[in-house]
Amino acid sequence: MNDLQHRTHLRHLARADVYRLLSACYYQPEEAFLEEEVFAQLKTALAKAHLRGVIEAAGLDDGFRASGVEALLLDYSRLFLGPFEILAKPYGSVYLDGEKIVMGDSTMQALEVYREGGFDVAEDFLEMPDHIAVELEFLYLLSFRIGKASDDEEKARLILLKQKFLEEHLGRWVGTLSEAIRKGAQTDFYKQLADLTEQFVREDLQELTEAE
Repeated sequence: MNDLQHRTHLRHLARADVYRLLSACYYQPEEAFLEEEVFAQLKTALAKAHLRGVIEAAGLDDGFRASGVEALLLDYSRLFLGPFEILAKPYGSVYLDGEKIVMGDSTMQALEVYREGGFDVAEDFLEMPDHIAVELEFLYLLSFRIGKASDDEEKARLILLKQKFLEEHLGRWVGTLSEAIRKGAQTDFYKQLADLTEQFVREDLQELTEAE
């Protein structure tokens, strides 16, 4: 592997880390986010991937600490859980198939892409398979496998699969979800998370498209 190929592999692995850490941020907030230095890791991964967003990642740390877990849990519940009105529904089918549809056609299509990528949703996972955290985790898996691939044909297949998923699934609804989060959030943390998620997904898709 030459030096250019090595740097490219490292960038894919860094992008994998970004997706993994962003996915974690869409689960219920807890002190472990700080104990495990999620936001510091995110900042490092963004820098390694040579992407914008490093400043935003630092802001997540500040926003998390300033709000505190109790306030973040309340905001998380208001945004993503309800119970009366869910302000930012975190499911792709809601945006792609219709406001009141879950497990719609787009969800089935996402599951098919998951299978193509060798990704299975755990049977005991309580959320829908097109939840934002799951789609981000799938992109983590794809990016990681791209970064580790030694076979050029397999690497090209995975890159095309990732581009397809971004174009036909998450890339189509991440902006609408992010706008709903920005409008509904009471904490800076979730507003910043929405900004960073949308920015990173769009940048990653743009780079894949330009490389093609």
